[in-house]
Amino acid sequence: PGKALITVAPRPGTDNLDREDILETIAARGERLALVLLPGIQYYTGQVLPMAEIVAAGHRVGANVGLDLAHAAGNIEMSLHDWGPDFAAWCTYKYLNSGPGSTAIAYVHERHLSNPDIPRLEGWWGHDKASRFDMDNRFVDPNTAEAWQMSNSAILSTAPVIASLGEFERAGGMGPLRAKAERIGTYLDSMLDELVGDRVERITPGSPAERGSQVSLRMRGGIDGQSVFDQLLAADIQCDWRFPDVIRVAPTSLYNTFSDVHRFTTLLSSILS
Repeated sequence: PGKALITVAPRPGTDNLDREDILETIAARGERLALVLLPGIQYYTGQVLPMAEIVAAGHRVGANVGLDLAHAAGNIEMSLHDWGPDFAAWCTYKYLNSGPGSTAIAYVHERHLSNPDIPRLEGWWGHDKASRFDMDNRFVDPNTAEAWQMSNSAILSTAPVIASLGEFERAGGMGPLRAKAERIGTYLDSMLDELVGDRVERITPGSPAERGSQVSLRMRGGIDGQSVFDQLLAADIQCDWRFPDVIRVAPTSLYNTFSDVHRFTTLLSSILS
């Protein structure tokens, strides 16, 4: 890993990854780069990375590009087919609300469906349905995503995913949910500015294009962030603590309200005082 793995880090004195640093690192490695693997959203800061640009940069040097979308799925709008990553993967227990152990998801771009250079585990479940029961020991590729199937998914782990996706559909999809997320995020910013001021630092980017629902907060002035987190949790504020010094909150447009944000910021101000 010391020789084969190349990492990108924030510049000194900053918390977020610089777009130019990512793209220049990819370009500088050129044809020596086999795989670009980055998150769609950085879990600690909540920064949304420029996924379309990363995919294009990786492909320009001949690399495959994969995206870890654990913190992006159900959080922001994405266009994987149009952006063209070679693959992506994500869980469904975060913004997709399906609970621990729920079925995870893997995505492979359709241009790889009939690529003979990709070794693929193939089995009965991926066989073309029209001749699946012929049992002639000959695999017939349906040329759809089903060709990648090795078995059926576990029904108890998949049921909450289906139920959750139904709620997203009833809400109108990611478009209106994302529009509300931007409004509720702006309201959170304004309430933090008004009630807590410079006692708390927001390390999540301010631009709506560079953030989802998550906002990462760092206490200033020697305030014990762990103690603040414990008091928020005791007051039934669902947030989390990330070592060494960050509290993550995520007003989620599917079920959080502006009143929830008001309650949180008012309580945070009271704790800090």
